[in-house]
Amino acid sequence: MSEELELRPDQWDALKALRAPAANPSKLSRFAVDSLITLGYVAVRGDSFALTPAGRKVLVRGSSQLLLDIAA
Repeated sequence: MSEELELRPDQWDALKALRAPAANPSKLSRFAVDSLITLGYVAVRGDSFALTPAGRKVLVRGSSQLLLDIAA
């Protein structure tokens, strides 16, 4: 399994939350967001966060893995 699909649940939650343009950064785990920034999946945009193209790719690729986790 690739590194991008081995994110922690809080990281997945942050990625999913950041899909929406009006994501509330105060409701996100700062530790998760910081780690996603380090991985290059999230970028700081002023006072908010945004998915990078790599973050969108991870979210799309990982969506099938998330479904498998839910089914288990």
